Amino acid sequence: MGPWKEDYLDVVLVPCGLILMFGYHLFLLYRYLKCPQTTVIGYENHNKRAWVERTFQVELKDRGPAVSVITSNITAAVALSSISLVLSSLIGAWIGSSTANLFTSSYIYGSRSLSIVYIKYISLLSCFLIGFACFVQTIWHFVHANFLISMLNDDVPVIMVEREVIKGSVFWLAGLRSLYFATALLVWIFGPIPMFFCSVFMVGVLVVLDRNRMPLHQYKGVGRNEIAKVEN
Repeated sequence: MGPWKEDYLDVVLVPCGLILMFGYHLFLLYRYLKCPQTTVIGYENHNKRAWVERTFQVELKDRGPAVSVITSNITAAVALSSISLVLSSLIGAWIGSSTANLFTSSYIYGSRSLSIVYIKYISLLSCFLIGFACFVQTIWHFVHANFLISMLNDDVPVIMVEREVIKGSVFWLAGLRSLYFATALLVWIFGPIPMFFCSVFMVGVLVVLDRNRMPLHQYKGVGRNEIAKVEN
């Protein structure tokens, strides 16, 4: 065997960190599909569906608070999409420049080759672009839900608004998760060892934050079985 090289750390630790994060999110998706009540995502979607149904039980003139809630979500999505786009532009400009001193610093214990440097650039750029696309989709679905809620007539099916709100929430969640991945990749700038430990720490935190221990509240007056809808 040849002598140990620092480059080996990037080949081993970085894929291990990414596999750990991808594996956790696949496990989270499995839990959401099989036992949605055990995840925060299923708990929130259950409450959002009930919120939409209660919104349609009041008169159109009294739906101002519901429109304000969706508008605040649109504002937050616009802010995060703008941040993602700005960061993508900065990274793109950085790629086009010839300065890579931070990535090739002698203080980094790991590979400092140009190929690894550009992989770091492109990985970060990809995460921020995915986040931007997801937040734009969030805005689109919430704006459509706003139109449906403020419809003058009352023949809008509740399920249409529920679908838009849930889809917007899914894209919001996907955008946030892409930023989590970007955080781990950003730490990769300082070497593969910090990136791996950041991935382990992030997964440990997400395991706690994504777990739901509260039972799903069965709202009175809701016409459909919410648990069955969450599972579907």
